[in-house]
Amino acid sequence: MGRYLASRFLQSLATAVSVLVLVFFMLRLTGDPSAAMLPQEATAEQRAAFRHEMGFDKPLGQQFLDYVGQLARGDLGRSYKYRLPVAMLIRERLPATVELALAGITLAILIALPIGVLAAVRPRSFWAVLAEVLGISGLSAPSFWVGLVLILIFGVSLHLLPIAGRDSPRNLVMPAITMSFATMGRLIRMIRASMTEVLQQDYIRVAHAKGLPPRVVHFRHTLRNSAIPIITVTGIQFGYMLGGSVVVETVFAWPGLGWLTYLALAGRDFVLVQGIALFTSWIVLALNLITDLLYGVIDPRVSLARRGGA
Repeated sequence: MGRYLASRFLQSLATAVSVLVLVFFMLRLTGDPSAAMLPQEATAEQRAAFRHEMGFDKPLGQQFLDYVGQLARGDLGRSYKYRLPVAMLIRERLPATVELALAGITLAILIALPIGVLAAVRPRSFWAVLAEVLGISGLSAPSFWVGLVLILIFGVSLHLLPIAGRDSPRNLVMPAITMSFATMGRLIRMIRASMTEVLQQDYIRVAHAKGLPPRVVHFRHTLRNSAIPIITVTGIQFGYMLGGSVVVETVFAWPGLGWLTYLALAGRDFVLVQGIALFTSWIVLALNLITDLLYGVIDPRVSLARRGGA
């Protein structure tokens, strides 16, 4: 088990380094940030002074090494646009993103779990049709389209919900629904497929033959033995949500990491984009590691296999 954890940690570290390298160099292919951050009437001397102040007059390799040195000291850099530490900006926007992500993943699970289970247990029922419709809709409908439809219906036409901001709990309703829609579709399909496969196993037939109540067979045995792929999808989607959904937060002007990322990209604020990308990758990698550890808790066979491999 210890060898497995060490291997996963090294894989996560290599992925984090790869993200750093890719984001750093790819962002610099978009052009000179002075063109976006300085007014059009800025003189050549002012642009040169700006590049020197920000370090853009150095070779790319030296810029990269300087940035890595900052990271080693725990410094994510200073935003060009806001003139504030990147860590401070992330810390200010993170609570809004966490709130939205928790609401979105909770709503997705609450809807997907019963529908997916009922669709697997009753394959020719209304629930199976509903699961198919919601699954396809969730995977095919773009987030911005779902958000705009909700705004048009509940915000503009019915005037039931506010369409932007984070002023009250009512502001959370439409962004949470939009955020959860794609995840709900993936979870419904995954729960249905996993449970359908497990329901065909011999030990499920034996459980029914013993006279166990259907709810015990379906939830204690079938659902638990179907949980690994479900947990995987949930962990990945929650990591994506915590990283900040640029589209959802921009549509609803939700003041989280996603909207901050959009503003940073629009202003070519390289340091802020790099900091958000790194922070997001750390969240996703941490959640993936936690998900791997949960496998052994949910299914003891996984833990035994890893010990045998170690």
